[in-house]
Amino acid sequence: MKFTKMHGIGNDYVYVNCFEETVNDPEYVSRIVSDRHFGIGSDGLVLIMPSEKADFRMRMFNADGSEGMMCGNASRCIGKYVYDNRMTDKTEITLETKSGIKYLRLFADNGIVKTVEVDMGEAILKPPLIPMKADGETFINKPIEVNGSTYNITAVSMGNPHCVIFTNGIDDLELEKIGPYFENHALFPERVNTEFCEVINDHTLKMRVWERGSGETWACGTGACATAAASVLCGYCKRNEEITLILRGGKLSITYKQDGRVLMRGPAAKVFDGDIDIENTAENMPD
Repeated sequence: MKFTKMHGIGNDYVYVNCFEETVNDPEYVSRIVSDRHFGIGSDGLVLIMPSEKADFRMRMFNADGSEGMMCGNASRCIGKYVYDNRMTDKTEITLETKSGIKYLRLFADNGIVKTVEVDMGEAILKPPLIPMKADGETFINKPIEVNGSTYNITAVSMGNPHCVIFTNGIDDLELEKIGPYFENHALFPERVNTEFCEVINDHTLKMRVWERGSGETWACGTGACATAAASVLCGYCKRNEEITLILRGGKLSITYKQDGRVLMRGPAAKVFDGDIDIENTAENMPD
């Protein structure tokens, strides 16, 4: 199987061009390629596919093989891939995802895409649509108990569920210990991605993210969008103003529009091309 390793500020995936390759069992393949000791090493697998509704279609799988609805960093990388590989000459393209059609603007230099802006659609706040087992129209800055401690969270969906906590000292958090308790909390029937955010000022936020199915990752585009929206809803930042999100892998620029849409702009980078024998790799992995 031919592949390309790419990342959006450290959120790395293995990308497969399904115009040329066939992946019969992507859940299995994602687990194999994602292993950082015996596989290629990634946060998951992304398939670039034909679409009947948009210019291209994306399917993404987490490192544990579970399929995700959407990945903001991966969508930027797909924009770079299809343009740099001359699969399109357009700088504005549509991308079909499991959470709807996303609109991408590509910013190229000498024929190579450097940054991509994605219209991520509206931030979803109604608990049943997140999905979340809670009453009311929204769940903004409300307390929940997690492993014996109380946290105020804001729940947002960007096509996948997020729970945002504003706190201090996030560099010292033992995320590998507390992350799974949030991910598997009973309030979230489909599990949840969790962002721990520190407010620097009214246009700068710093965050770490625990992604369902992958653990802590260096960046999460939908998580950054959910965090920016939550920061406005909680009164830390303002609508229609660009907010800089500082993640472990780099920075993203997010704008939470007055109409509820979220725009995300950030870099996309190619690491290398390769070829992997999936079955041979799997045979040499420990049980």
